[in-house]
Amino acid sequence: MTEFKRISPEQAQSLRSEGGVIIDIRDPNSFANGHVTGSTHLDNQSLPDFIATADLDQPLIVVCYHGNSSQSAAAYLVGQGFSDVYSLDGGFERWQQAFPQETEQGDPS
Repeated sequence: MTEFKRISPEQAQSLRSEGGVIIDIRDPNSFANGHVTGSTHLDNQSLPDFIATADLDQPLIVVCYHGNSSQSAAAYLVGQGFSDVYSLDGGFERWQQAFPQETEQGDPS
């Protein structure tokens, strides 16, 4: 894959069940107030370590607020060598509507 793909929450849920990793690029407070269960918070400080330790071939789903910022982040991650990158259409807002049982609260770790 030379570019990222946009996917729906339903497609993301399917990909996640097959081992896809969900990263959330929203601010720490928004992440703490609610995020996709099991997702990883990613910001400018944690990005270098994430890239250094991640499996570049594992599917990666990028989540933001509404699906706009995640597209830029997904394109950046493709440029960093990730081969299977997706942007979640509608962001966390749409995920939360589709899968309210698959959200949790808590501070980024």
